[in-house]
Amino acid sequence: MIGDCADRPAFDEFVAARSPALIRLAYLLTAGDQHAAEDLLQTSLAKTALRWHKIDDPEAYLRQVMYRQQISWWRRRREYAVAELPEQAGADATYDVELKIVVQKALGKLTAKQRAVLVLRYFEDQSESTVAATLGCSIGTVRSTAHRALARLLQLCPELHDLYTDSAFTSRKDR
Repeated sequence: MIGDCADRPAFDEFVAARSPALIRLAYLLTAGDQHAAEDLLQTSLAKTALRWHKIDDPEAYLRQVMYRQQISWWRRRREYAVAELPEQAGADATYDVELKIVVQKALGKLTAKQRAVLVLRYFEDQSESTVAATLGCSIGTVRSTAHRALARLLQLCPELHDLYTDSAFTSRKDR
């Protein structure tokens, strides 16, 4: 897969070190679908491996491949939602756990592009200009997509309203 055998140890080391964080990112991008997240990460790693010897910043390159791959899959399938999360026997009934489940379901009802924008802006803490460059769209598109996605999340998950008004979502400035 990797053209130069000398690059193989560096690639393997990168994958071993960054896989936990990257699978979490993939999980968020796929709205909590573990199998789709694994597929997304595997496909993105395969694409990255082919260009490994030419990449200056492997983390940034791989993340961009993941975002674009997820959008590409979404465009091909034109699916706007994923299956509901399965019921968990004996699930913890605390507010945080319930909120997490509600948020996962709500994220599943957003488009892949809306999820990508929210993940990049608020989970990855990237500026609007960086998100626009990563996704290949304008800053205005990032702003409007984030606005619509947050409004949809608040509609689907009213429990987030207090978190939304008390958080950095409302006071962010483009860095």
